[in-house]
Amino acid sequence: MADTPYHHGNLRSELLDLAERTLEESGVAGLSLRGLARELGVSHSAPRQHFADKQALLDALALRGLRRLGDELDAGLGQASGGFEERLTAFADVYVGFATRCPALLALVFAHKDNPARPELLEANERTFAAPVALIDGARERGEIVGDDPDRVAMAVLATLQGLASIITGGMIADRSPDEVVAGTVRSLVRGLLPR
Repeated sequence: MADTPYHHGNLRSELLDLAERTLEESGVAGLSLRGLARELGVSHSAPRQHFADKQALLDALALRGLRRLGDELDAGLGQASGGFEERLTAFADVYVGFATRCPALLALVFAHKDNPARPELLEANERTFAAPVALIDGARERGEIVGDDPDRVAMAVLATLQGLASIITGGMIADRSPDEVVAGTVRSLVRGLLPR
């Protein structure tokens, strides 16, 4: 049986789009370059023009996810107004929205973001979380919140939001709206960070 001819369009982008959908439906184990090629109707060797192996595909997906999350966070924070609580709520809305829409992609991002062999992932991670870290650091410097270590505060915020995303995706918020749950959680979190 002859190979299907090489795809003439933007194969790299189509591979990443399909890989992301497959990741969300079947997890990392469900991804293979051959399977993607079959789904797209190209030769089994065509994806290797863009990705040397599955690991290269996963790294590219993680990078794409980080960049998209960073763009969404920048846009959300750029449109936010008000004080620390309002701006943190805007960050939380965007983050939780992304985490509930793309849970497998976000898990992949966190599994790959600290790979020292992939400096572009490290750079993308720093850029993605630069605005929220600056938000927290600025509030701390102005005395709006307590905490001598902005990284520790940022980690507590991220852990809270990641847990919240899991609760929402798990259907554990009953009939409450995700927006109300996010806003209420941020309000409680900010109250806990206020100077005493």
